[in-house]
Amino acid sequence: MANTAGPQAKPAQPGPPTPAANAAPPAKPPAAPGAAMPPAPEKKQQSFKPAGRPARMRRRHYGLLLSFLIMVVAPLFVTIYYLYTYAQDQFASSAGFTVRSDEGSAATDIMGGLAQFAGTNTSADGDILFEFITSAELVGRLNQRVDLRAHYAAPHDIDPIFTLSPDAAFEDLVSHWQDVVRVSYGQSSGLIDLQVLAFDPVTAHTIATAIVEESQSLINELNAQARADAMRFAESDLEAAITRLRLAREALTQFRTETQIVDPESDLQGRNGVLNNLQQQLAEALIEFDLLSENTTNSNDPRLVQAQRRIEVIRDRIGQERQNFATGDIGRDGQDYPTLIARYEGLIVDREFAESSYRAALTALDAARTNAARQSRYLAVFIRPTIPESAEFPRRDVIAGMTLLFLVLGWATAALIYYSIRDRQ
Repeated sequence: MANTAGPQAKPAQPGPPTPAANAAPPAKPPAAPGAAMPPAPEKKQQSFKPAGRPARMRRRHYGLLLSFLIMVVAPLFVTIYYLYTYAQDQFASSAGFTVRSDEGSAATDIMGGLAQFAGTNTSADGDILFEFITSAELVGRLNQRVDLRAHYAAPHDIDPIFTLSPDAAFEDLVSHWQDVVRVSYGQSSGLIDLQVLAFDPVTAHTIATAIVEESQSLINELNAQARADAMRFAESDLEAAITRLRLAREALTQFRTETQIVDPESDLQGRNGVLNNLQQQLAEALIEFDLLSENTTNSNDPRLVQAQRRIEVIRDRIGQERQNFATGDIGRDGQDYPTLIARYEGLIVDREFAESSYRAALTALDAARTNAARQSRYLAVFIRPTIPESAEFPRRDVIAGMTLLFLVLGWATAALIYYSIRDRQ
């Protein structure tokens, strides 16, 4: 059978690539009608390797899971089992109070308001009361009234974690007191919020009431001490003022005895009066001399001589009096008159100052007595100690959640540290 197909194309000779080699291949000529179609080339099937092997548990995975069970699940189970099985219920009694003061004037009230607006508290009474509630002194007082050791150590056989050991020392009782008594103090407002935990509601209410009463006793003690200090200081100032006034008056009396001048100011006024009188007499003598000189021409007239002599005597006396103000009238201690006057004026100033101090000391003593008659500080209770009806502590859900969080964080940190060290080996 003759081959009706056209001539077959010769295979291309190898050679250098040409730009036409990258072009699209030429279209095949259409087959003649009735010609047989060449068989289609078979496609080769390509095989691909899998991306990874199927996941399966290895030895290190079992170790990590075992460590999670030991470090997280087991402690969490023990904690939850203890909280819901052995942990005893605790009741919380709440109270709120603050320290009020009536001392201070309007100006200090304004400054106190500005201080509170700025977020500061100028009074230290609230700080003292806050420290007192958490102090060992209060624990000792309440232990004598309520027997704290017996109450907080009663369920120790069942719940050894949240209770006090029966043979605990006083320092351990004070440390446990910090856990069962929670105090919140705002320095800007001066408000104190108190929360007392106990194993029964009656004891919680009793302890909270005792704390409020002891706080009131402390405020009363501060009042008594402040009143005693104020009275003591006022009486001391009054005694000092009396002593100063007595010494000032004695010094003035001694001055009068030494100088034999009762009132140097009156004596000075008298001397000024004498000098003024001499000045007036001198003027009259001069006028009389002028009149006589006009009426007579005889210079040896006895009346002129007498008038002239009178004028000279008056002038000498005026000069003598003026000199006495500066250097005359020497006292027994060698002091002149101006020095005596200066000393007298100094004594008068000392006496006036001593009298003013005495009056101020009397006023301060009266004010101290008035303040001592009233209560300047008092404890204002705005929330009376409550009697709880249901147990709020221990917060089992919160403790369990916090335990789970810290256990997971600790386990994850330990696992990361372990694998980082192993990878570096």
